[in-house]
Amino acid sequence: MFSQVLLLLLSITPFSSPTPVAKRAFSNGPVITSNFPDPAFINVGGTYYAFATSNGAQNIQIATSPDFDTWTVTGSDALPTIPSWSTGDVWAPDVAQLADGSFVLYFAATSSTNTNMHCVGTATSSTVQGPYTASDTAFACPLDQGGAIDPAGFADSDGSLYVVYKVDGNSLGGGGTCGNGDGSYSTPIMLQAVEADGVTLTGTATQILDRDTDDGPLIEAPSLVLVSGTYYLFFSSNCYNGAVYDTSYATASAVGGPYTKASSPLLVSGSDGGALNSPGSATVGPAGAQMVFHADSVAGDSSLRQMWTAGISVSGGVVSIS
Repeated sequence: MFSQVLLLLLSITPFSSPTPVAKRAFSNGPVITSNFPDPAFINVGGTYYAFATSNGAQNIQIATSPDFDTWTVTGSDALPTIPSWSTGDVWAPDVAQLADGSFVLYFAATSSTNTNMHCVGTATSSTVQGPYTASDTAFACPLDQGGAIDPAGFADSDGSLYVVYKVDGNSLGGGGTCGNGDGSYSTPIMLQAVEADGVTLTGTATQILDRDTDDGPLIEAPSLVLVSGTYYLFFSSNCYNGAVYDTSYATASAVGGPYTKASSPLLVSGSDGGALNSPGSATVGPAGAQMVFHADSVAGDSSLRQMWTAGISVSGGVVSIS
């Protein structure tokens, strides 16, 4: 039944065979200049749709583009009503389209049990822009490990569907930047199989990556794609509000790993040869050709995280900006 899934997913890879898309190098500065953190995108009917973390007015922001170059923030809210298990503060959405034409939204939001932590939730809609109706049951909520954030979907070549997310261990404390400066806690990336509806769990989640010394206090924001038999797991390292926040990647020959981290990040501050600051929380599109990510408008100031785009090349286990 997984083989019936047709179309794209956002932050990780599509629930489908990807449609070829044109590559492009860095956008000439941010394509969205307002606060649009943790962006993810999908192409439906030739139109690009981007979704982002709450800006205080909308729980999930939406922007559209006809060409991946010119973007318009709509001002509408993809998730106007939060689920009963949450108090709000919605982060890092991702959207997938299923075989029946409906859409699944993945997101993180605060737990009503412990408002210092987030859980991953799901919501559904008949249209890509919503409004989405959230499930009253959290998808992943390991509060004893710090909660869960940054969900994204993935469809394997055999049609099997998965969701990846981060266990937010740094929310437990540990001091220093992002609450885990002494490295006391793990921040693993988890892989959870789901049924054809994109939301029903199959088995239990398994760990496919974790932080090490070079990653600072955490890894987060997973995005998974499959290109020519190699799995590319994109993620961010270090604290989001610091100058060394980056976009990195790891590779594997099987979806469950083991994953080997690249020897150096894909994106760091100044990667564009200019004013790119703390580039992270990237979503990579189908076939590993297009990417969206956020970067700070001013070095050292994460209060305004703007969306950038880039074209990438993925081949032989190596990713580069094209």
